[in-house]
Amino acid sequence: MFSVTVRDHMMVAHSFRGEVFGPAQRLHGATFVVDATFRRAELDADGIVVDIGLATGQLGAVLGDLNHRNLDDDPAFAGLNTSTEFLAKVIADRLADRVHEGAFGAGARGLSGISVTLHESHVAWASYDRALRPAG
Repeated sequence: MFSVTVRDHMMVAHSFRGEVFGPAQRLHGATFVVDATFRRAELDADGIVVDIGLATGQLGAVLGDLNHRNLDDDPAFAGLNTSTEFLAKVIADRLADRVHEGAFGAGARGLSGISVTLHESHVAWASYDRALRPAG
């Protein structure tokens, strides 16, 4: 399996519900380093997994919808804990939607999976892996 990873970051504000979160139940900020890994079994006709420039731009666009925002104010997240794990899935799903819409170019049709990792710090991170359905 071949893979390419691109990296960006985002800063958000949010709060959590539930005693397990302790002081994070209060509104607080979080800065995440975000890695998006694209996978495929065989390289495309150009000998690549995905166009790194397009992947970088698309990751930036997805993060731009979340960056510098209070996620508690986003109706899409109403009643949900926007945990690191949850946000990794949101970003992976939004990237997958863009792959299927053609935003990554025709060569991305052969991608088989995406993994998104959000690094909360140098000692803690969470990931979400998802398959991509074949383009058709």
